[in-house]
Amino acid sequence: MLYVLIGEDAPGTLDQRLAARPEHVARLQALQADGRLILAGPCPAVDSPNPGAAGFTGSVIIAEFPSLADAEAWAAADPYVTGGVFTRCTVKPFRKTLP
Repeated sequence: MLYVLIGEDAPGTLDQRLAARPEHVARLQALQADGRLILAGPCPAVDSPNPGAAGFTGSVIIAEFPSLADAEAWAAADPYVTGGVFTRCTVKPFRKTLP
């Protein structure tokens, strides 16, 4: 089943985010290689694809996992969670309707 993971950045954690990014992206690439990643990306803090020092307010990931527990465990091990970038990471079942 698909799950949406919504991470919310703590204020002032841009440097932590940038430091943890390579490991975070590597985990996403592993999901992609397994054919389980639907989409992933950050939410800029300002209306720009490159927010610069404004940073990000969080990230969204939609991926396939065997169960909600598996999706939650994957999210809990993410470097943005373990590194203190995300203040909260919500995981919910997701049903793709369109396109």
